[in-house]
Amino acid sequence: MDTKGTALAGRTALITGASRGIGRAMAITFADQGANVVVTARSAETLAEVVDLIASNGGRACAVAADVMHEDSAARVVESALAEYGRLDILVNNAGGNSFISPLGTMRFAGWQKVFALNLDSTVRMIQAALPALVASGNGSIINVSSVTGLRGSPLMSHYGAAKAAVISLTQSLAIEVAADGVRANALVPGWIETDLTEFLRADEGLEDAAIGRVPMQRWGTTDEIAQAALFLASDASSFMTGQALVVDGGLSAQP
Repeated sequence: MDTKGTALAGRTALITGASRGIGRAMAITFADQGANVVVTARSAETLAEVVDLIASNGGRACAVAADVMHEDSAARVVESALAEYGRLDILVNNAGGNSFISPLGTMRFAGWQKVFALNLDSTVRMIQAALPALVASGNGSIINVSSVTGLRGSPLMSHYGAAKAAVISLTQSLAIEVAADGVRANALVPGWIETDLTEFLRADEGLEDAAIGRVPMQRWGTTDEIAQAALFLASDASSFMTGQALVVDGGLSAQP
């Protein structure tokens, strides 16, 4: 099936955490819809693979290797995007994740801080760096990737759930602040998606059963399904939508 289109033609999208998983799928989807795509992550090698794949399919992309947890990285990435394409219309804050589970009572505080730095602090830095260019676009769209764990209690993952809940709250406040400037801000809330970041759950039968057992659709989501939802939020199809949390979770959050 031909997936090419023009929904994002003439626009430039910057996607963090784009070397694999959801971010990679978003980059490919956006490029297929005509966007100039700037991908960033820590690994220059895996970013180059994404750029090459997009180019081989007729799209336009460039890579900026950076760790968004570092204070100076956000400004450098945005400056690189503007230098390459002259504008910035879409910012996707996808960098994030969690690699451990622990009861809150015995969790090392350093672990708590690291998860917040990756999932929340990096998002704030990227927004602050990109906002002037998004306002100048006249049709800016910010997509902050949260998680279904941020919608309700997440035992053994309170650190991750709290950070992702904060992302949703941040998005709602931001949307009100920047609406008059022509910028929309929405949160994308995936459920359990089959990526490298959920491998530690899928590697343990008990943990996997606990995760998927409550999903009404009884399966993991795919990165392409999340990328299509991101495309909706980035495009004019959602032009009257801001301050919202778009949940794509196979029905998990509908459970009592």
